[in-house]
Amino acid sequence: MQTLSFELRGEFITLDRLLKATGIAPSGGAAKALVAEGRVQVDGRDELRKTAKLRAGQVVALTGVRITLLSPEADAPPG
Repeated sequence: MQTLSFELRGEFITLDRLLKATGIAPSGGAAKALVAEGRVQVDGRDELRKTAKLRAGQVVALTGVRITLLSPEADAPPG
C-alpha cells in the first residue's frame, strides 16, 4: 500500500480536491466519481460526501493508497 502525507495550506481541504491534488484522480470529475462509487474511506468509514471537509490528523484511504493529512507548518520560514 502506498502511503502519502499531505500538508494542508489552510484549515481544511475538501475530499475531491485532495484526491486531485495528490494525483489519485486526474480531474475533479474523476475524484467526485471515486467518492460517489463508495471507493473512499475517511478515518475508516465510507465517505460519500464529495466535498467533505478534511482536517489535520484525518486519514483518507482507497484501494492501494493511504493519505494522512498534516497541519500547516507553523514554523516555516517566510518566503
